[in-house]
Amino acid sequence: MAEAKQAPAKPPLKGGALALLTAGVALATFMEVLDISIVNVSVRTIAGNLGVSSNEGTMAISAYSMASAVMQPLTGWIAKRFGEVRTFTISVLLFVVFSAMCGLAQSMPMLIVFRLCQGAVSGPMVPLSQTLLLNNYPVAKRPIALALWAMTVVVAPVFGPILGGWITDNYHWSWIFFINIPVGIFALVITYALLRDRESKTAKMPIDAVGLFLLAVGVGCLQFMLDNGNDDDWFSSTNIVILAIVAVVCLTFLIAWELMHKHPVVELRLLTKRNFLVGVLCLSLGMFAFFGGTVVMPMWVQEVLGYTATWAGFVVAPIGVLAIIMSPLVGAFQNRFDLRVLNTVGFAIFAGASFYMANLSTNAPYSELAIPRMCMGAGVALFFVPVNQIILAGLRDDQVASASGLSNFFRTLAGSIATAVSTTMYSHRTTYHHAVLSENVTEGGRATTEYLDRLQTFGAQGPTANAALNRIVDMQAATLAVNDVFWVFGLMFGIAMIAVWFAKPPFAPGGTGGH
Repeated sequence: MAEAKQAPAKPPLKGGALALLTAGVALATFMEVLDISIVNVSVRTIAGNLGVSSNEGTMAISAYSMASAVMQPLTGWIAKRFGEVRTFTISVLLFVVFSAMCGLAQSMPMLIVFRLCQGAVSGPMVPLSQTLLLNNYPVAKRPIALALWAMTVVVAPVFGPILGGWITDNYHWSWIFFINIPVGIFALVITYALLRDRESKTAKMPIDAVGLFLLAVGVGCLQFMLDNGNDDDWFSSTNIVILAIVAVVCLTFLIAWELMHKHPVVELRLLTKRNFLVGVLCLSLGMFAFFGGTVVMPMWVQEVLGYTATWAGFVVAPIGVLAIIMSPLVGAFQNRFDLRVLNTVGFAIFAGASFYMANLSTNAPYSELAIPRMCMGAGVALFFVPVNQIILAGLRDDQVASASGLSNFFRTLAGSIATAVSTTMYSHRTTYHHAVLSENVTEGGRATTEYLDRLQTFGAQGPTANAALNRIVDMQAATLAVNDVFWVFGLMFGIAMIAVWFAKPPFAPGGTGGH
């Protein structure tokens, strides 16, 4: 039998049922994306509690992101084989189970294995949450569905470190996993109750074993390389070189194989569609620069301004204010505008805020850090909401799951690459500026002598004075480095402003048919 039975097409949900579905799916999305970043600030505590080094502890992050990245592009194939509703509900159920197992883990190997499983089952959740909302919203309101979905995907990684830090500081680290249980159960009950008789069409397709192997090995090696490259000094490490070679070879063969295969496990042919390609390119550029800044800013404020981990979270958190307020508004009214114009305005806000933050100083007050981040929230709504509609423009209903899975894979990959590149750039530019500044700190030099004399009046001299002077150089070097990073991100947003104009109207939301 080629195809399974499918219930007759039903009208879109309305009223309270639609609101409940939106809440359930949005919470599932928020939970999955949150788990990418919530562990980051707790790694040191978890590692200490389980008796391993912090470097070993980072494997709990790598395992999750690696498994999730592998599974996301498989979403379309899995959904066609087993059904979108069934795949989503089983993913949520298993996510809850493995979250509980992570919280109960008594050793680091146990935690890593359960995080690997948690990441694997989470892969289809975000793409299918988008697909289920689109399929059950009235066509006219689909842009609002995309807006609500986009808001949760962008805001969750920002609040992850704050929530993770607060839970770890005030309770036990295991609760960063246990909080998923009630949220997941709510999402599971709501989704199953409302959609159990709205299953998508399924088909028994052959398993592309070669493509699956190449994807798992290639993406796994790439993700592991990105997560550990900075700690291992990149290509000076034999392990990183081997991972890079394996990733390049496997992904190259994967592209060739999938384009030739009759039933590809990853639908790369979607990249031949102009709007999908342009949308994914802009999404990747935007997420790279946005996420890179979100990673570097907390590092700098803790290193230079002496902020705690919680306050570092409060520096990046204001971005959620305008994003939450404006995303539904943009979703409701975006069809009255050319989406490319909205995207351009969004990227312009991002670029302006980035260039503003490229002039930070060592005595910057909190307001100088928080205000541009708050403005970026408007950029999130004007960038992330319309770009997802561009990505899905003109695709058929049966293509939405594959398109969502592939675009979310590129979004996740862009975030991983951004983390690796931004931290490496920040580290290298700090070293460079330290060397340049040190050349001007010479014994007998006028400025150096004046500063040492001033320290002497406070009772600091000899090694103590020299250490204080070196600390000043460290702080200035780190500040110049973070300014360089934000300047580069500003340029990237400028490139995205141009790239989005290669998209071609009309931009009807996914599922309306046509090409």
